[in-house]
Amino acid sequence: MPRRGLPLQGRARWLLLGIFLLLVLLLFAYLLECTPPADASLAMPGLGVEPYGREYYQALLQEQEERHVSRANSLKRQIAQLKQELQEMNEKLKALQERKEAPAGGGLGLAGDKDQEPGDLLEYLHAQIDKAEVSTGARLPSEYALVPFESFTSTKVFQLEMGLTRHPEEKPVRKDRRDELVEVIEAGLDVINNPDEEDAQEDDVPMQRQTYTEGHFIEGLYRTERDKGTLYELFFSKENSNEFRHVTLFRPFGPLMKVRSVSVETTHTTINLIVPLSGRTETFTQFLINFREVCIQQDKRVFLTVVYFGQKGLQDVKVSLQKMASEENFTDYTLIPVDEEFSRGRGLDIGAHTWKRTTDVLMFFCDVDIYFTLEFLNSCRLNAAPNKRVFYPVVFSLYNPAIVYGNLELAPPIEHQLIHKKDTGFWRDFGFGMTCQYRSDFLNIGGFDLEVKGWGVEDVHLYRKYLRSDVIVVRTPVSSLFHLWHEKQCADELTPEQYRMCIQSKAMNEASHSHLGMLVFREEIENHLRKQAFKTQIKAED
Repeated sequence: MPRRGLPLQGRARWLLLGIFLLLVLLLFAYLLECTPPADASLAMPGLGVEPYGREYYQALLQEQEERHVSRANSLKRQIAQLKQELQEMNEKLKALQERKEAPAGGGLGLAGDKDQEPGDLLEYLHAQIDKAEVSTGARLPSEYALVPFESFTSTKVFQLEMGLTRHPEEKPVRKDRRDELVEVIEAGLDVINNPDEEDAQEDDVPMQRQTYTEGHFIEGLYRTERDKGTLYELFFSKENSNEFRHVTLFRPFGPLMKVRSVSVETTHTTINLIVPLSGRTETFTQFLINFREVCIQQDKRVFLTVVYFGQKGLQDVKVSLQKMASEENFTDYTLIPVDEEFSRGRGLDIGAHTWKRTTDVLMFFCDVDIYFTLEFLNSCRLNAAPNKRVFYPVVFSLYNPAIVYGNLELAPPIEHQLIHKKDTGFWRDFGFGMTCQYRSDFLNIGGFDLEVKGWGVEDVHLYRKYLRSDVIVVRTPVSSLFHLWHEKQCADELTPEQYRMCIQSKAMNEASHSHLGMLVFREEIENHLRKQAFKTQIKAED
């Protein structure tokens, strides 16, 4: 009986062969197209052939620039087209809603179903916005469930996820990443410079057409969630102004959508900076130098609350505060002595409850070994809102300068150590102690767990409370907030969990992976250098 499968198999073989030859032909054509023309004038240096002159390279650069401009114009046209399509969908949705509100006059039928499709799309996109924690926070089970923001300026991105190739601070090298951020800033400027009626209603004041440029962009935050999209928070401000424009944009895996555009007035927003302290008077003196320069001389809207535990060193702290107050004519501070064993949570709780003024206040929970700039105080005000948002910045923690600058006789001054590099420090993403939040939110959430004494855990407990509430938690690396290195002491009285966290922090705080590796293999390196010196000496004698 003849096999019918054999002819089919033969045809399949010929078909595969034909496809293979076609692919080879296409590959050959592609290589011909991409291969630069052979030109003797483009030969390698040193072969006696003159390269092209300056005019040739200028022409190449101009051609490349024209291509980029053409590409940018093409993208702008696509964006405008997508905006127009969204506007048309919105108009169809409004028409559909008006039709539904009109007296019933028969079924919609198939035509009605077709008109509903754009509305369904917009409804889905707005549902994605609601899921993305734009207006209210999502209740999360633990501190590991939160997706942190990454922050950026017009030239740099500050990121937590580094791996082996990325850096804590870097310029967006990839063109698609760079174009994305440029597009977002341009979209934010378009929203501000061309306000609509919705913006006026959100501000509750008549919107005036203003002209902002890229130079007025202060900072931005963004985060991407796989099942929702990318959320952008942009802040703009004119020079020497305490009024900011806050633009929220959302890209639900499609074109950017404007969520809101509001004015943020910070002129009268006082920050109550609370520092719990026990001992460490020399470090406190260094802290006051930073506080005096940034908070008193520049910002002028910060109240300082120092909660001091114990009697040893208390007089030195009093003298330092009185000296600063007399030299700067500064009265917005208070020193609260507490004759108890040190507890950071207890100190911050006392500082929060001691606020005497009737108005709500923005609090910054700070440690004595923190260094910050004026830009951080602006970020603190912009990213916290009562009953809505709390700000948990990720601090850049500096390594031990004795190791980082071990090749120098003396480590440089602190101001010159504030560099975001792998060998100088790391993003302290396991720390939740530095936070900006309003006093009303702190009291409503229940404050710290005062049963916890000593190091660390009380910060995480408070953080988890916010994650399980409706308040939005803004978690992002901040380029203007640094944790200065100091030697850590992990007390024997700590619980096993606290002691483990303290040792982990101590280990990560010393030096980078490469520097620690150099220390571990120091003996091997020195042996190698001695062998090399010995070989060099023998050759010289021969």
